[in-house]
Amino acid sequence: MNIAFVVVTVLAALWVGFSAVSTFTRAAWVVEPLADYGVPRTWWSGLATVKTAGALGMLAGLFVPALGVAAAIGLIVYFLGAVATVLRARAYAHIAYPLLYLVPVVAALVLGYAAA
Repeated sequence: MNIAFVVVTVLAALWVGFSAVSTFTRAAWVVEPLADYGVPRTWWSGLATVKTAGALGMLAGLFVPALGVAAAIGLIVYFLGAVATVLRARAYAHIAYPLLYLVPVVAALVLGYAAA
């Protein structure tokens, strides 16, 4: 395990965890766009739970690598779905937001493979 992998993984997990907490607490800057994109309100807690599980899984992956890989892949699929949702809503100016979460998770996964 190298330092870059650990640092990027921890930062990515904290970043995704921040997103989850923001969704759980219904921060206006998070939930207003979700409503604009057509994401049903009943999904918001589930989406936040998935992000929480992914962030915790990435941290656990520092000790159990297979768990970290599974969590990262799950988060990648999640954030690709977020990109698709933004595109479907034709909110092209917002495409950067899910990418800000996707890129660090991908970087952590790639660094994990490079360190193996």
